[in-house]
Amino acid sequence: MAKAIRIFKIGGPEVMEYVDVEVGEPGPGEARVRQHACGLNYIDVYFRTGLYPQPMPAGLGMEGAGVVEAVGPDVTHVKPGDRVAYAGRPTGAYAEVRVMPAAILVRVPDGISLDSAAAMMLQGMTVQYLFRRTFPLRGGETILFHAAAGGVGLIACQWAKALGVTMIGTVGSDQKGELAKAHGCTHVINYNTENFVERVKEITGGAGVPVVYDSIGVDTFFKSLDCLSPLGMMVSYGSASGPVPPFTLNELASRGSLFVTRPTLFTHTAKRDDLEAMAADLFAMVESGKINIEINQRYALADAAQAHRDLEARKTTGSTILIP
Repeated sequence: MAKAIRIFKIGGPEVMEYVDVEVGEPGPGEARVRQHACGLNYIDVYFRTGLYPQPMPAGLGMEGAGVVEAVGPDVTHVKPGDRVAYAGRPTGAYAEVRVMPAAILVRVPDGISLDSAAAMMLQGMTVQYLFRRTFPLRGGETILFHAAAGGVGLIACQWAKALGVTMIGTVGSDQKGELAKAHGCTHVINYNTENFVERVKEITGGAGVPVVYDSIGVDTFFKSLDCLSPLGMMVSYGSASGPVPPFTLNELASRGSLFVTRPTLFTHTAKRDDLEAMAADLFAMVESGKINIEINQRYALADAAQAHRDLEARKTTGSTILIP
């Protein structure tokens, strides 16, 4: 038996239960991983609340790192004893040990700790596909990035600086603004005290930005469209404040023939070759020192409910991990 977090109904943090689970042998295409750490991400809240439906009872968590204990038939890219990390479905990362699809596992380089690997995979590869694939940045652009002091945001600050990109980041407090600046964000806007549309126009001399990266959702979506220059792209990759309501295409036409996309990490990593290339790019950025993974909160796995409360209350910065 092993300990894990399970939910038997959707709801608030209180629906998470710390229970004993049976962990069997891996079947074809599977691996059993003893986890060193699990990552905490806002997508976990979406599954817990039912915004992203899943059959009950269910696990939570989509990111972790540990050591392979056993592999099933036809698994050749990892073996027992390998240090591995992952970000992907199915849910169930909040566990001491789990049997899972081996296809989403990647080997962790010796120079990267398992704590860092658990904290970086989902957030780091999110920045990778946002900056390299969704709206490729080549350097010299000015961009708007919401939640700049969060886990994805602090990685984005550093990656943007490494690319020579001017990043405008929104934050919820002056303290978070200082944190984002310390990580390479060029301009910060406290959305609780400033109008971020006006500030973006001021910073860009009225031109707007070619791209907005937005994980907030309903609270920022339409104002973000107002920050774009003609032919700009709105990248909506999360819904922390709630899902974006339906809107007419005239909203895009009237603001200058805008583009909008709703990408997911799991589409970008669906092919093994893409997953390995994206992970290698992320690992290289970390090993080069251009990106430092900030683990600012650690909780025991048994305290996952409190971790969710703090995440939803905007009390966390950088990355958070759960320790089994």
